[in-house]
Amino acid sequence: MKNITKSVIALFAVLALSCSVEDVEDRPVIQGIDTPELVAPENDKAYVLLEDNAEEVAERFVWTKATYDGNVEIGYKLLIDVKGGDFTKAVEIGGTSGATQIEVTVKTLNNAIIALGGTPDVLGSYDVKVMSSLAGMEKMMSETPLTILVNPYTGLIPYAFTDWYFVGDATASGWNNNNNNQPLFRSGTNPSLYQFTGFFKAGAFKLISTPGQWAPMYGKGDNGAIVARPTEADSDPSSFEIATEGYYTFTMNTETLKYTLVTYNAAAAATFTTVGIIGDSTPLKWDASTALTQSTFNSHVWSINVLPLNDGKAKFRANNAWDVNWGGNTAFSAFPNNGTSGGDLPVAKSKYKIYFNDLDGSYLMIPNQK
Repeated sequence: MKNITKSVIALFAVLALSCSVEDVEDRPVIQGIDTPELVAPENDKAYVLLEDNAEEVAERFVWTKATYDGNVEIGYKLLIDVKGGDFTKAVEIGGTSGATQIEVTVKTLNNAIIALGGTPDVLGSYDVKVMSSLAGMEKMMSETPLTILVNPYTGLIPYAFTDWYFVGDATASGWNNNNNNQPLFRSGTNPSLYQFTGFFKAGAFKLISTPGQWAPMYGKGDNGAIVARPTEADSDPSSFEIATEGYYTFTMNTETLKYTLVTYNAAAAATFTTVGIIGDSTPLKWDASTALTQSTFNSHVWSINVLPLNDGKAKFRANNAWDVNWGGNTAFSAFPNNGTSGGDLPVAKSKYKIYFNDLDGSYLMIPNQK
């Protein structure tokens, strides 16, 4: 009986395999025939882009329809690369489903040129091609690129803030003023108010605003005051002192010229394996976090050197999960009770240097990085 059962199972397996093979062999194979080719604008057309016109249409690009050996809906992507580029690092400036033309705004074109390394206020040459595809397969690219000349603007987003960094043997960078110095986090509602909670070694520190330069600087004054050193020709102020290593919260106000330095109890603080940034502005959208790097000096501080972000929203979260996450409601920087909430952070398209503190949810996102 067992042998009969095995024979029946084997017979059905052979029949199923035969049907599957025949089905695959009978399926039509759709192949590309004619590649799409750009027909407008004219070759070597020049564009001088102005930031005031960012939302206006820079150009309508038109191309011929790609043809395949079947009645299928074709998707298109418009790509731009440096003159003579091989399009392996091209930037997409638009896409359609079926349509053979698309309008590209000044902002979109400018962002693409800047991403390709274009120099602001300098006319450069760029190649444009169109790529067709069927559900991501059977891709065909224009054989002949359309060349355009573009004079971009800087594309820098407004950032009218001053950042302040620690320097001193009580901090991660030591007395090196250009050693990935830890910045303070800035209030989301008061641009003169700064704060940092974290680990300090026994020693001293001061504050500088430009890594690599010793002025402007803030040092310690009398009676809770901070003392400014506007230029390196001015006298050097005293240092802030840390008598015993441990966790502290340092706060300073550059308008009132006052500071506080108090101990912080980090004994009960949670520790995390990973912390990342997530959101529709990030490379992985809302699908996955982009990991930040944990500080070896202070395990609660995380950073990423340069990350391109798009217009949209973002949050921070721990361990690639949603049970512990942090948000905010102000762009660039904030710390608790000064402009943060559980909401999504607003983000404008730029390249950012990002810092995050999991002790209090403080964040600093410095735009316009190279």
